[in-house]
Amino acid sequence: MRRRIHMRIFLLCIVSVLSLLTGCAQTSSSEDTKEFILAHNQPTNHPIHESLVDFQRLLDEKSDGKLKLRIYANGQLGSEREVIEMTQTNAVQFTKVSASALESFSEAYSLFSMPYLFDSKEQFRDVMKMPEIQDAFYNKTEDNGFIGITYYDAGVRNMYTKDRILETNEDMHGLKTRVQPSKTSVQMIEALGGTPTPMGFGEVYTALQSGLLDAAENNESALTDNKHGEVAKHYFYTEHAIVPDILIMNVEAYNQLSDEEQQWVREAAAESTALHEPRWDERMLESRQIAEEEMGVTFHKIDKSNFMEAVRPLQESFKENEATIEQYDLIMGAKEENDEQD
Repeated sequence: MRRRIHMRIFLLCIVSVLSLLTGCAQTSSSEDTKEFILAHNQPTNHPIHESLVDFQRLLDEKSDGKLKLRIYANGQLGSEREVIEMTQTNAVQFTKVSASALESFSEAYSLFSMPYLFDSKEQFRDVMKMPEIQDAFYNKTEDNGFIGITYYDAGVRNMYTKDRILETNEDMHGLKTRVQPSKTSVQMIEALGGTPTPMGFGEVYTALQSGLLDAAENNESALTDNKHGEVAKHYFYTEHAIVPDILIMNVEAYNQLSDEEQQWVREAAAESTALHEPRWDERMLESRQIAEEEMGVTFHKIDKSNFMEAVRPLQESFKENEATIEQYDLIMGAKEENDEQD
């Protein structure tokens, strides 16, 4: 434990030095290269990391090499919470985190953990691209020291278990289920009758293996990229949530950019999101095939109506919460607009 703490302090010292160098570059002439740090917790073979590499490449191309990005993947610089705090202080300039991790900074982000907020993956993507939706969320954390730049599809979240079969939400009673460390995620599993266990993602495999957990909820890639399919043999398409990943940037670093440089950042980020979506869809199909054929995972289509009814009181609470009602109404309106266009 002491060795891990010393290593983390060492890494933070390195990042602090890099940050000072970056800060110096940002205050020098516009002809000089400005270098930024982006940290996240996914492995380098994950589709979101690959899309962040697209962002890195596009930013370099658009700026003709004037804006450079250095990426630290796989949680090298800390957990999601730790890296968010480092982004707040400008120790790193960018990080990619789950929207649920931003709940404690702006309650508006808890809306994305509301079960059955979106009707489909396609609807989610269309709504998330609307400027009024992005403005309603991305700027809510400006006083916290960072803003949103773009989103990445992190998949439809479904339940998976070691051995229990789920047909209705009653089958979840007493099921020790890993959730993201967010209040809304905990409330959702409680509403479904399970026993929520907030836990960092990196701990899930061992917890499933040891029996500390009976189940978890995530997209199909968790079975393969993180090997959860070795211990969890049943995957159920409850489709209870679509929680995006958000690319955030230190607000001071952003404001120090010229209008043209800010445009390069925004354009590179939006284009990386567009490139991400087909990559994500292909990877989910691959993950299911590998989990099914090589890991022995059984995939179940289920009737979601019972699950949807169980969480209705939780959904209603978002309509009455002053911290989320504005964003809730915007999303409902955007969904209606999207349905009319379809």
